[in-house]
Amino acid sequence: MNRSRRIRNNTIKMPTVLSMPQPMCLIENDGSNLVVNKEAEKLLSEIFEPLIVVAIVGKYRTGKSFLMNRLAGCNKGFPLGSSIQSKTKGIWMWCVPHPQKPGHVLVLLDTEGLGDVEKGNSKNDTWIFSLTVLLSSALVYNSIGTIDQQAIEQLHFVTELTETIKLKSTDTREEMEEYKKILPSFTWCVRDFCLELKRDDKEISEDEYLMMSLEVKAGENFQNYNLPRECIRNFFSSHKCFVFDRPTSKKNLQRLDELRESELEEEFVGQAANFYDHMIRSSGVKMLPGGITVTGKILGNLASLYVDTIKSGSVPCMENAVLALSEIENTGALQDALSIYECEMNKNVAKFPTLSELEFVNMHKKCGRKATTVFMKRSLNDEDEKYLRELKMQIGKREKEFMKTNEDLSRAFCNNLLKNLSVTMQNGLMQGRYSRPGGHRLFLMDKQEFLQKYDRMPGKGVKSLEVLEAFIHENKNIEASILAAENRATQAEQRLAESHYRTMQAQWRRQSVEQQSRDLQQSMVRQSASQQQHINSLIEMMEQNRKRILQENNLRIAQSLQAQQSRLSSSHQRTLNEMQRNIEESQRRNNQRQSSGGGCILS
Repeated sequence: MNRSRRIRNNTIKMPTVLSMPQPMCLIENDGSNLVVNKEAEKLLSEIFEPLIVVAIVGKYRTGKSFLMNRLAGCNKGFPLGSSIQSKTKGIWMWCVPHPQKPGHVLVLLDTEGLGDVEKGNSKNDTWIFSLTVLLSSALVYNSIGTIDQQAIEQLHFVTELTETIKLKSTDTREEMEEYKKILPSFTWCVRDFCLELKRDDKEISEDEYLMMSLEVKAGENFQNYNLPRECIRNFFSSHKCFVFDRPTSKKNLQRLDELRESELEEEFVGQAANFYDHMIRSSGVKMLPGGITVTGKILGNLASLYVDTIKSGSVPCMENAVLALSEIENTGALQDALSIYECEMNKNVAKFPTLSELEFVNMHKKCGRKATTVFMKRSLNDEDEKYLRELKMQIGKREKEFMKTNEDLSRAFCNNLLKNLSVTMQNGLMQGRYSRPGGHRLFLMDKQEFLQKYDRMPGKGVKSLEVLEAFIHENKNIEASILAAENRATQAEQRLAESHYRTMQAQWRRQSVEQQSRDLQQSMVRQSASQQQHINSLIEMMEQNRKRILQENNLRIAQSLQAQQSRLSSSHQRTLNEMQRNIEESQRRNNQRQSSGGGCILS
């Protein structure tokens, strides 16, 4: 399986514009010129889901539009018309969500009637038929009556496919086998069918009826007879047939789009339901050579490429169309991918500067993967990976631009941060704070605090260390100057300190002598006071002893007198009196000694 096919299996779901209340013209036809409708092309460019393209061709006024409206689930849409004039000109388109395949879009193509006598240009019919075959994945051929020789001859456009469509730029005999792989499935709808489906009196199916009608005859005389049958058999991958009764009475045919289902013939309603079920269930996704899934944008580009080729007088070639489409889609895919990368990276610029280079690389890789996914989704047949390599190169250039932005923001942030954090140190330098002894140590303390604040500050980015190293390098001479200034100041202060020390030492000696003198004087005063206090204590003690002895003597004398008085009688009174005089005399002498200041006290 080639890479393009793998890509298509991993398509990214994107919103689809399906607000088509009614069909619109895809390819306009004025009878002589084909033009792609730009509005339709723009609408298709907004559809990114795979397309299932069902197209119908046939003679005008055969009821083609009615069948397409049924596939769209509506009675109205493609104009039915009620006269012999064809209502549909060119190729009309109606995009609706596929009713049974989510994520797919059903594109219905209704073509103008073939064989319209008013056009007068049979070649115009051929190009309408060829474009329908090229653009569809399921082709419905609508006719009236039966599948007979006339009906098959009217489908002569099939025999001209090899002349109006090329699969490759170089014709080969094996090309016929390739048509079946690329061209759409083929369904023949026979309208107003009135025959019995029998062969040799045996009932046959509608499909058997078709294949029976396409049988070839042996012999050279039947070449013209066999050619359209062989083309139908060989060109298309599958063949299906539906027959329809007349839907209603002739008078109601003119207002067929207004009739309710109950007003239609029951047999016809059942046949229309079978047709609807088969086309919805069995119609496949439109594919291109190389396994390329057709989306709305690709279908619009294909239509433009084929129409431009026809207008130039050339024959549409699928190979060339795929190459041209690949160029268009790959160029667009490249631009879309680069836009996605830039858009996603611009969202991350708000997070710049990144904490580390790894964080930036992870951002870049994530955005690069999204861009590559977008490219791989849309790219077509980039077999040699030319555009993928170009994408990687362009993303590499843009990565360097975003990296520079990231680094510039980191430098700006860090420089501004260093400027703010270094204000204290700058002020210290200006004020001479570091020019005195101990200034270098103070400078180192401030520097350490400065570095710690810088390290703790978030959001510095990938150039944090580089900017810091440059800042330190620019200011390396400041620290040396501070250290030299401190050394000079220290030497001068040391000399001053030595002089001051000698002065203070002399002062300390003088103060010491004075202090010793004062201490000696105070010691002598304290010693004299202590001696006087001792003398006073001795005198006080002596006085207390004297008073105590005197009291004791007086007490003994008094006691003795009292005792003698009690023993003496009156006859001894004289002796007593004498003794009393002696005693008084003794007392007198004692008092004299006391008043003279000393002496021993006699007991």
